[in-house]
Amino acid sequence: MALKDQISELITPALAQAGYFLEDVNLVTPGQHRIVTVIVDGESALNLDQVTVATKLISSLLDEATFMGETPFTLEVTSPGIDRPLTLARHYAKNVDRLLKVVKTDGDVIKGRISSSNESEVVLTVAEKKESKEVLIKYSDIKRATVEIEFNRKDGDK
Repeated sequence: MALKDQISELITPALAQAGYFLEDVNLVTPGQHRIVTVIVDGESALNLDQVTVATKLISSLLDEATFMGETPFTLEVTSPGIDRPLTLARHYAKNVDRLLKVVKTDGDVIKGRISSSNESEVVLTVAEKKESKEVLIKYSDIKRATVEIEFNRKDGDK
């Protein structure tokens, strides 16, 4: 089993018990040192204290893991960036009311605000001229979906 998979298998249950989700593990080995980057998420955006808790949890597990061998490593724990594509149903649910850009498998591009989602589809409110309409998109029809950054949005703007 690859080291990335061993790390994932080791830390996933502990993270889940603490209320977090393992998004990804990345390994880089520049010379005789490893950099282990673990991307952790939660039901809502993680704050620094939560990332610290996850870091301590992961660090203690990796320090005891025999499969890490004798190669020294640096552990980096982070939360997903705003530019990370949405790939799971929980990603859409977490971002309700955020502006989303969807590139569909047929090449169409749709921008709209997430009004709701479930396990198989997302509903976007799309502004057209002075009206808005709801568009239902099945996850299977999405090639890429990313949250759009809004700098000047006022609370209550839809």
